[in-house]
Amino acid sequence: MKIDGITGDEKPGLDIFIKAFDDPAATARYWDGPSRFVPGLDALHRMTGLLLAERAPHDARVLVLGAGGGMELKALAEAQPGWRFVGVDPAAEMLRLAERKLGPLMERIELVHGLIDDAPDGPFVAGVCLLTLHFLDAAERTRTVQEIHRRLRPGAPFVAAHCSFPQGAGERDIWLDRYAAYPAAMGADPADTTKARAAVAASLNCFSPEQDEDILKAGGFADTALFFAAFTWRGWVGHA
Repeated sequence: MKIDGITGDEKPGLDIFIKAFDDPAATARYWDGPSRFVPGLDALHRMTGLLLAERAPHDARVLVLGAGGGMELKALAEAQPGWRFVGVDPAAEMLRLAERKLGPLMERIELVHGLIDDAPDGPFVAGVCLLTLHFLDAAERTRTVQEIHRRLRPGAPFVAAHCSFPQGAGERDIWLDRYAAYPAAMGADPADTTKARAAVAASLNCFSPEQDEDILKAGGFADTALFFAAFTWRGWVGHA
């Protein structure tokens, strides 16, 4: 995913990411980005809904962290007309975009401006965090996962998906090249994909899939299983 306005050599704090996503010009282009940079994004949304529905009832209340833009909220709300959602995001402009994109679906959606600590205590019967945890370092990611877990009922399904790929010597650059190659093959400007690769390499907290799975387990989630793998992207399902 392209991150406008982030070009430094050191990983920025979360406030820099929030500022980038609060830029109205960047936000206006947001819906064009993930579908080009994340292979199989529509399928990821569909599989997320199916995995939640394995245990979530027809009238489920679902927590969605990193909901700005509204893409997964729209997909899940359209697939499950009885579900209600609380979507949390720290970028106010992204939440405004979500509200515009969701239209009448907003009748079943509450949007919360903030981080996981600003989310209601629940308990929720399912949780989702897509394309978000890679903005957090290991300590904050673990804490965030723990706070999500605390808000879910025992046994509730949780789906997380984000940038995660091998980090070993010689491996990281290969996977970053693949990250950039996919949107270029989808028609993105090569100059933009080169900038996006540099931003991901310098700015995102990308860990190996093994470390990411360990974080989910440390956060309290049991029987964590990988269900999605597409170039530099991984997705897991686990249960509280």
